[in-house]
Amino acid sequence: MSSSSPARRANPRATWSVVCGLASLAAVPAGVVLARETRAVTLVNSSGSIVVAVLLGFSAILLARRARERLQITLGRASGAGAARLGRVLGILGLLVGLTAALALGFYGLLTLFAG
Repeated sequence: MSSSSPARRANPRATWSVVCGLASLAAVPAGVVLARETRAVTLVNSSGSIVVAVLLGFSAILLARRARERLQITLGRASGAGAARLGRVLGILGLLVGLTAALALGFYGLLTLFAG
């Protein structure tokens, strides 16, 4: 009762890279929605979501890289090649969203500085 192909091992780093990538993409819009729906938080105060997006984007990229390294070490016997690729793409997109929001906040700061 031997099978021709061994069971594939789980690769949790690939799964977590997708989770971190999705969270990094959702961080900045969540900060904007929080600023819109509550009076206690302004759009400038929600800039903490930019830091969260950048950190989660970096985490997703690093986790995807570690997942791909595990795939190479196990000679493809570990699962998660597609998830690692998706996590890397989502991490890069989340990082770009965070950097774009940081640039927008920086230009807003410059405009308010020189306007008054």
